[in-house]
This record gives sequence, structure tokens and C-alpha cells, in this order.
Amino acid sequence: MKTIYLFSILLLIASCGSKEKKAEPLMDSTAETTIVNLTPAQYQNAGITVGQLQKREISSVLKLNGKIDVPPQNLVSISIPMGGYLKTTHLLPGMMVRKGEVIAILEDQQYIQLQQDYLLAKVKLKSTEGEYLRQKELNASKAASDKVYFQAEAEFKNARINTKALQEKLELLGINTDRLDETKISKSVSITSPIDGYVAQVNANIGKYLMPSDVLFELVNVADIHLKLIVYERDLPKLAIGQKVIAYNNNESATRCPCDIILIGHSLTNDKNTEVHCHFNKYDKSLVPGMYMNAEVELKSVDAMTIPEDAVVRFGNYEYVFVELKKNQFQMIEVKVGGREKGFVEILNSSKLNGQNIAIKGAYQLLMKLKNSEEEE
Repeated sequence: MKTIYLFSILLLIASCGSKEKKAEPLMDSTAETTIVNLTPAQYQNAGITVGQLQKREISSVLKLNGKIDVPPQNLVSISIPMGGYLKTTHLLPGMMVRKGEVIAILEDQQYIQLQQDYLLAKVKLKSTEGEYLRQKELNASKAASDKVYFQAEAEFKNARINTKALQEKLELLGINTDRLDETKISKSVSITSPIDGYVAQVNANIGKYLMPSDVLFELVNVADIHLKLIVYERDLPKLAIGQKVIAYNNNESATRCPCDIILIGHSLTNDKNTEVHCHFNKYDKSLVPGMYMNAEVELKSVDAMTIPEDAVVRFGNYEYVFVELKKNQFQMIEVKVGGREKGFVEILNSSKLNGQNIAIKGAYQLLMKLKNSEEEE
């Protein structure tokens, strides 16, 4: 009885092992074939023409992304050195302004006080200067003591320092002290634009009291807007200062904006990229800071192994060509492509294709035949 029971167990184990072995495929049934066979009629109908790789000079194009940017020195924040109430302004975001144009008027009683202090300081300076010169002359002839002379000199210098300090404060407010006298004291000051440009932001409204730390407006000097491109580490050796770049916006791809590379970054981010700055050859008012742009950089011409573009077909995320194995039989081979120019494309992994006949016409028909054959199977 034990012998029969042991034999049954062994038989069961052998059966399980046999099933597992039978379930394991001998080959990968999901593997896609890369060979396509044609009948003479199919070959003729597909219009297939074969050719080989050709060496030719080709210039590749590096495609990049970026956006319109403004250098810090061209972004101007307008504030007032002393607090005051905003009386008038006509600015709106997007408006163009000219250098020297009055863009706002502020009022405050401290402006009156500052002008008053300056004019009184000028009067005192004139009187102390006269007394100083008189005491200097008397001291030279020993008709006045040194003490009186030094006191007059000190008062004169103090008055001169005070007058100069008040003058600088007024000029900081934009008040011309050369034209200021007792008949021209004003409660208001005018703010003028320091640049030609357009208004990016307006941060104040009529009647608001503004502190010296408040930014009233932000202006952008459009004369020097530039294109900031993001370039990955592997592409940096391909770029150089002065290289030509063509930029365009997705919404207006037909409008091309030529520019030149003016600066290449020398430090990489954690994503292994850096910034490359380009200057536009001509300002286009449709280009505004923050606008995303595409760019193409034409690289130097090099000798490369090329093939007509029609010979390369794309399937999935890869590109292929069809190599002739024998009459009416082709094999699909994956290729790495480089630059494209005048109907030809560079083949980067060309070594395995040298001397091979490649379908330069009818490649798409071969791809369709291959995929249809797989579906029928």
C-alpha cells in the first residue's frame, strides 16, 4: 500500500513538472518580424527604388525653447524719495513713454517746507560768507582776534554744508534749484520717465499716499529686450557667441525674428541645463517679456552620410530604413537621424548601412506591408 502511495506522489510531481515545462515557450511569440517579402507585382506597384548612403555637406539645426526676457538694468522701478499724495497720472499698463516725459505729479506740504528751508539757507549762507570774508580781512591786519575769525569761518562752513544738503534733497525730488526763488515755491513735484519704454505695472491710484519705499510704476526699456533660451549640457559645445538664431512664436510661426547669441551661461542647474541669451537684430513691438518662443540654431556644416528623407519612416518613437537583403526582400533597420537639409537627412549610425542597398522610394509602402502581415498572423 505504501509503495502504491509513494508511486502516486512521484507520478504527480512528474506530471506537474511536465506541465510547467510545456507552458514555457520556445521563443518569444510577441517578437515582431523585421523582414518583408514581396511578390514581383507588389514590388512594381510599390514603386520601390533602391540607393546607398551618400556623403554630402549638411548643416544641422538645433531646436530650442525659451522666452522673451529683459535684463535687470532695463527694468526700471519708479518711486519717490519723499512721501506724498499722488495728484495725477495718465499711465496704464502697456502704454509707451518717452524719456523726460512727466508721468505723475505728487503733492505734500513737506515739499513746501524743504524749499523754504533751502531758500532761507541760501540767505544765511550769503550773510555768513560776508561776515567770514570781513573777519578774515580784519584778522590778517590783526584788527580782530583769531577766536572771532574762526567762529565766523565755522558759521560760514556750516551754512554752506546745510545749503548744499538741502539742494541735493530738492534735486533728488526733481526740483531745479537754479530756477527756485521765493516766487516759485510749489506744493507739488513732477516725476519724469528716465527711459524710453513702456509701462509694465501701475501700482498707485489718484489720492493715495505713497511712502518712499513704494514702487509707483515699473517701466521696461524695449530697446534691449532679448531672448533667453534653455540649452542642455550636451548641446553647449555646438554654440558660440555671435551665432545666428531664428526665433518664432507658436501662434505666429510664419513670423521669423533673427537674433544673435550674445551670452552663454557657464553654470548648470540641477537639470543639467543653462541659459543662453540672444539679442534681436530688430525690435518687434509684438514681442513682450514673458512670451514663450521657439528657436532654431543653424549649426556649422559638416560632411555626413545622408539619405533622401523619403527613405526614413517613423513607427512609434523610432525611425527606420529598409535594407535590401535579396531581390524582393527587405529588412527594417532602426536608424538615428541628425540634421535635415534640402530633402536629405543625416544618418548618425551609418556604419552598418555603408554599401547596403536601401529603399529610397517606397519605404512607407514596405512599412505598411510589414505591419499588415503581422496583423494577419
